[in-house]
Amino acid sequence: MFILIRALTYATLFIGFVLIAVPARLLAASGLARPEEIGPQQIAGLLVLAAGGLIVAACVLAFVTVGKGTPFPLDPPRNLVARGPYAIIRNPMYAGAAIAMSGAALYYGSWWLFGYVVFFFTVTHLFVVTYEEPTLRETFGEAYAEYRAGVGRWWPGGV
Repeated sequence: MFILIRALTYATLFIGFVLIAVPARLLAASGLARPEEIGPQQIAGLLVLAAGGLIVAACVLAFVTVGKGTPFPLDPPRNLVARGPYAIIRNPMYAGAAIAMSGAALYYGSWWLFGYVVFFFTVTHLFVVTYEEPTLRETFGEAYAEYRAGVGRWWPGGV
């Protein structure tokens, strides 16, 4: 239960800052307001946002139940998480976050917010390549090497 509380705390901080506070500031700075009418674009945006949110939630649960840890790098999982969304791609939490923010960009019709998604994905990719993957390789050894060979980083498939 304590692991779940730690994971939810981290997820709330991550979501609150990266997925809500920063995008809200970008929207405010760009002068965009909530659309007055809900049309097909807004409905599509909400569906994409919800899909990304569900992916992130499933990832947090996988970290707690399978990994016995949290997504926070200072409180990492004790077991390699290779089930659930992690059986499809190696970084579904980041992908889910980018999908959710893309949905918000679609909802608002904001190129600024979409630019933030591109920035987020670029920074995340650099973090994954320079820190996460070497750390996972060191921590989980051959099990991670086998996982990495069969599950793609950002797209289904190996490497």
